[in-house]
Amino acid sequence: MDETVKPLRIPPQMSIYADKHSILHLVQDMVMSLVINQPDDPIYYMISLLQRSRVDGPRVVLLGPPAVGKHTLAKKLSTELRAVHVSVDSLLQDQSELSTQARQYTLTEQELPDKLLVQLIQQRLKEVDCFNRGWVLVGIPQTRLQALSLQQAGLIPEHVVMLEAPDNVLLERSQGKLVDPLTGDVYNQTFIWPADDTVAERLEKRQGLSERQQLAELQRYRCESTGLSSAYQHILKKINGDQPPTDIYQQVLAFVQTRRRSRTPRILLLGPPGSGKSHQARLLSEKYKMVDVCCGQLLGSVAAVGSILGEEIKPYLDDGRPVPDSLVLQVLQERLSQEDCSCRGWILHGFPCDLQQAKSLQASQHQPNRVFFLELTDDVCLERISLRATDPVSGERFHAVTRPAPSSEVQNRLKIRPEDNTHAVTHRLNEYRTHTAVLQSVYADAVHIDADQDPHSVFEAVESRLTTD
Repeated sequence: MDETVKPLRIPPQMSIYADKHSILHLVQDMVMSLVINQPDDPIYYMISLLQRSRVDGPRVVLLGPPAVGKHTLAKKLSTELRAVHVSVDSLLQDQSELSTQARQYTLTEQELPDKLLVQLIQQRLKEVDCFNRGWVLVGIPQTRLQALSLQQAGLIPEHVVMLEAPDNVLLERSQGKLVDPLTGDVYNQTFIWPADDTVAERLEKRQGLSERQQLAELQRYRCESTGLSSAYQHILKKINGDQPPTDIYQQVLAFVQTRRRSRTPRILLLGPPGSGKSHQARLLSEKYKMVDVCCGQLLGSVAAVGSILGEEIKPYLDDGRPVPDSLVLQVLQERLSQEDCSCRGWILHGFPCDLQQAKSLQASQHQPNRVFFLELTDDVCLERISLRATDPVSGERFHAVTRPAPSSEVQNRLKIRPEDNTHAVTHRLNEYRTHTAVLQSVYADAVHIDADQDPHSVFEAVESRLTTD
């Protein structure tokens, strides 16, 4: 056989190793850095990247209107993440030639030209501390044009947080603003008050903008916020800034600690009968071209082919008996090892159903790298299943609400499967509930999704967690 057309077999353990050590993310990060920075010595540059004290240092942009508390939040966040805190003020304090030029504009109360601002940021973020530890950039960019200029310069954050609050709240905070003259930390009479009485005693109220000037600044920000949001739409999270500071901080911290990973998806969908596993698998397969692997349908198709393995499986299916785990695993391992699953990834549902099956899957070379539990009550499961039926001609399953038959001809020939009667479904639900706790113990890091909502809302919830840790 011609080796160039020989079927490709990618050992499954390669993907498992790559996931475990974030190889794909590491390579992607290195290639992106090479293309953006174009170093004279690429090999030395890549070695420097690998020798960084933190390979996944944070790259965070924190935005929001005046007086929303972004600078105070950025200081705390930088300390927590051990990242470099970068602001316009810190850029101007630098002793470089660019900073000297920038200070001339501020002394005459002129705005910094976008080009100079981008150069300043680019210079700062390339320094060793930012390179090694990562950075939190606060209050910049201020316009969509600045955001696009930063992107063109290769300054691409991994997370962007935009704090939001009503104008009346921001005006009230601005009027109650107090500053610690020793540290420069900002406090507020009603919003943030220092725990240390010594600090409280030395707080000063400094001359700020008039209410008219503050409204003008807010209006300016509002005009630019839509453009900023669109520039960072895929990595942006908007957070309500009109809540206790601790709550805001925890929400921001949780977001910036998520990590997006490039990996071949190996998804496992678990949930009671009627929770929508098949429907979600179909939606994921259609959008992301993953292979939809339904264990029950796979066993049926293997039995129908008439292979040696199929002949072993057929008597069990004909008699309505459970297929032994050893045979099910053989079928699954053979299917998941094929080229389409190795290259495009897969979504498995209908297996495992108990502790032993879960352990067997984990011990195989086809461990899932993302597990979802679709949560639904028994009453809703029974109600949903009562609305579904199967086309005896094509074998496709339809649902009166979520996936109606495409024509009256198909609708008229639909049949309700014997296993979908109330007694059978109740038995399957009891079986699932018996094994739920042990399955959750095996997949302790699984994502739990409320499946009692419309299918597209469930899909969005699943989709949002596909590539984040």
